Amino acid sequence: MHFVDAKGILTGSGGHFGMNIYRGCTHGCIYCDSRSKCYQFTHPFEDIEVKQNAPELLDAALKSKRKKCMIGTGSMSDPYMHCEENLKLTRRCLEIILKNEFGVAIQTKSDMILRDIDLLSEINKSAKCVVQMTLTTYDDDLCRILEPNVCNTKRRIEVLEEMQKRGIPTVVWLTPILPFINDTAENITAILNECVRVGVKGIIDFGMGLTLREGDREYYYEALDKHFPGMKERYVKRYGNAYELQSPNAKELIGIFRRICKDNGLLSTPDDCFKFMHELPDKYPQMSIFDL
Repeated sequence: MHFVDAKGILTGSGGHFGMNIYRGCTHGCIYCDSRSKCYQFTHPFEDIEVKQNAPELLDAALKSKRKKCMIGTGSMSDPYMHCEENLKLTRRCLEIILKNEFGVAIQTKSDMILRDIDLLSEINKSAKCVVQMTLTTYDDDLCRILEPNVCNTKRRIEVLEEMQKRGIPTVVWLTPILPFINDTAENITAILNECVRVGVKGIIDFGMGLTLREGDREYYYEALDKHFPGMKERYVKRYGNAYELQSPNAKELIGIFRRICKDNGLLSTPDDCFKFMHELPDKYPQMSIFDL
């Protein structure tokens, strides 16, 4: 871990902005796209770059904005990595978002977010809060391989349930789906049924597959060699150096996904989910648990 003074914290324009308080990650997910060389990391991925002045930059940026909007975080680096437990920079930024009456759409795999459920609830009352969780496999043993340094899927579902109790809307990222590994009808159905049970607002899927780029591909293949002997060769034979690797079961899995989402009234396209997360109405209608 090393500390830097960033020049800015917000990116984007229009009705929503994004921020990354940290750069790099310690969750150890074997498929992580953020490892790709296109992001031009100049330090080891696990040597977390901490933007120590993020709260001050955020406060100044929000005070300068004439119109309230949604602030997103977690798309590149999880805001609840292990270092956040002591540094509390994510919590400080949430306090600033609340103070300035902006909304937040926050994405994580970690149950550490429950530490800040009080702030998230207050933001949802004064503006809007959307909590996003990534779910890839319902199998605990497989989860320990794919995402070794963070809580398992069942614990993340408990987090979604706690958010639902507070009336905080949630969105699930059902991605990536790894060919020949977690791309089964049983896995997808189990996750979706739990999403329905805990009342998620929408689910994001990008076609039942994963993407691999230089940097990410090498790390992923090294993990395949370690945990799934012979799987790398299977990938190379089928996909070569393709960027998009769709599951051979994609048609069946997409059918299951669409049916369950339709039957239960869930947002099921990326566009619809992003629209919901990016919109901050002038008067955001508060939900009770009976509306979910």
